[in-house]
Amino acid sequence: MKLNLKSTLLGAITLFMATTACNQANNKANAEHQDTVQNSSISIEALQENNDFPDAQLTIKNVSTQPAGTDSVKITFNFDVKNYELTKQTANMPAEHCANSAEGQHIHFILDNKPYQALYKPTNTITLAKNTEHILLNFLSRSYHLSVKSAGASVLTKFKIDENGKYVELPAPKEPMLFYSRPKGDYKGKDTENVLLDFFVSNAKISPNDYKVKVGVADTSFTVDNWTPYFIKGAPAGDLKIRIELVDKNGKTVSNAFNPTERTVSIQP
Repeated sequence: MKLNLKSTLLGAITLFMATTACNQANNKANAEHQDTVQNSSISIEALQENNDFPDAQLTIKNVSTQPAGTDSVKITFNFDVKNYELTKQTANMPAEHCANSAEGQHIHFILDNKPYQALYKPTNTITLAKNTEHILLNFLSRSYHLSVKSAGASVLTKFKIDENGKYVELPAPKEPMLFYSRPKGDYKGKDTENVLLDFFVSNAKISPNDYKVKVGVADTSFTVDNWTPYFIKGAPAGDLKIRIELVDKNGKTVSNAFNPTERTVSIQP
């Protein structure tokens, strides 16, 4: 059979163009679900998070107060940690380099969604004003600052300091809440290669049919429908702005005092 070369080439080109258009459409449709998001020099890559601490437990054992002047008090939180070792280096470090604490595993102490304090001992003392209400999230963290997301590894508490300086525990929050964790602070040298992006969700299920998290990293934005950590790669030197926002299944912003959250970290060569 004699082939028409011109017709064959034309058919191949037409098929290639159709396939390319289809792939572009599919990529656009699946942009919210892909493991890697890239815009400009920055790429965001999902991490495979193992459930390596399924039995880890964190609870508040007791809380004590003492006066600190006329209008504030010092509050000491004592925690109970089980099936998890503080100050130990986490064994399952990512193969790629990322910031890691030389002091090992710890607790992230997040008061009113402010930048966390890293606790390497199961206790923390802070000073708060009288007649104030607060929401406190604590969760266990790996040495490289990735939260442990197993059921018992976190504790969410609401409390107030009354007019007499007494600590009063209030009913735990029931509304969906999103807390910022990483990145945090300054990144230098090799720590700039893979910057951990991690947040903590309470009272909400993250899935394609439920709540989602909108994320902005500099000029790159994407939507998370699976609660997983990410590496930010290729971040340019200077200030790096991060924004996270919890939305419902209809894409509407969840209304609470902590949503959305914006932070800025420093990337230094």
